[in-house]
Amino acid sequence: MNLAFNKILKADFPEVLPLIQKLMKNQFPDETLLHRFGEMFDQNYECRGIYLDNKLIGVFGMWFMTRHYAGRSCEPDHVFIDDGYQGQGIGKKVFAWIYAYAKEKGCESCELNSYVSNYPSHKFYLNEGYEIWAHHFFKKL
Repeated sequence: MNLAFNKILKADFPEVLPLIQKLMKNQFPDETLLHRFGEMFDQNYECRGIYLDNKLIGVFGMWFMTRHYAGRSCEPDHVFIDDGYQGQGIGKKVFAWIYAYAKEKGCESCELNSYVSNYPSHKFYLNEGYEIWAHHFFKKL
């Protein structure tokens, strides 16, 4: 399995946008996501494409920050592997890469959010050793 995690630059983001739209169930117009991700790239955010034999099959982002309770931390975000490639151990390889990369950047921990209804991801993250510490609250302004 020839797997690569290539950095997606701000200018190249449209390449992974269809996968983000699939993950988000097309909730937002492309223009909205392009604008938002454009801002994210300027805020300690990195994006990676998941390539299998040079074919784009997934995407993930990472936020880097320091938190009072966790120290320097990496937050994997919008991790998505296209349907036909799920269940093949690719997710475990993605997270092994994320952990190694985060350690290289001086991170002490990883934390993430998962949608309440995304039960398969909950099982995956618990199997990865994540613990549920809090509820994530959201309010639209």
